[in-house]
Amino acid sequence: MIFFSIATAAVAPGIALLTYFYLKDKYEAEPLHMVIKVFLLGFIIILPVMILQSGLMLWLGEGSLVNAFVISAGVEESLKWFVLFHMIYNHTEFDEPYDGIIYATAISLGFATVENVIYSFAQQATVGTLLLRALLPVSGHAMFGVMMGYYMGRAKFSTGKDSRRFLVYSLLMPLFYHGVYDWILGNITHYWIWYIVPLMAYLWYGGIGKMYRANKRSPFRRLLEDRVNNTENRAS
Repeated sequence: MIFFSIATAAVAPGIALLTYFYLKDKYEAEPLHMVIKVFLLGFIIILPVMILQSGLMLWLGEGSLVNAFVISAGVEESLKWFVLFHMIYNHTEFDEPYDGIIYATAISLGFATVENVIYSFAQQATVGTLLLRALLPVSGHAMFGVMMGYYMGRAKFSTGKDSRRFLVYSLLMPLFYHGVYDWILGNITHYWIWYIVPLMAYLWYGGIGKMYRANKRSPFRRLLEDRVNNTENRAS
């Protein structure tokens, strides 16, 4: 019973957040099986992430900046980006800018969920600890996913230099903020909450704005609006 309770508490935040992002797709919802597939890919990449991180620790050492920006954020965000670019970016279902956010948050939350499960059992986490992890690491991975997906969506529907620039942003922006997040938690032992809460508030504020702008750029938006207007005209 305790095992089931801990497992549920560890998995629930990731699923709840993914549901939230999925329901925010206003104009053309993604196939659920695709979203679940990408979410599960986040489970799978935990293995190569752990292997690469262990190797880099032996090679580069464990300096605070190296650990935060290269070993932790660098490896995790790069692998998520690599999977999305090679499996989703050119997929036919990626047909509007918000889709980038859906798939990037799916793989990010899949990764965060399995990481949360491992931590919960390895550290014998309490309910309070799991709640804190839902508000910080799991939520943080979601926001890094929003960033990655937003810029990947901009790249997909841009051309030339703009497309390449946004594609670079889709990796560097989440990597940078993930590194800042990890550096704060790893190096500020007292009053770290005064740094991490404003950072999370900023990430959520920016993330919600990106979600709104991505939806606004949907090619299906005008079609839906025209359909609604035609229906209203016929009714009147």
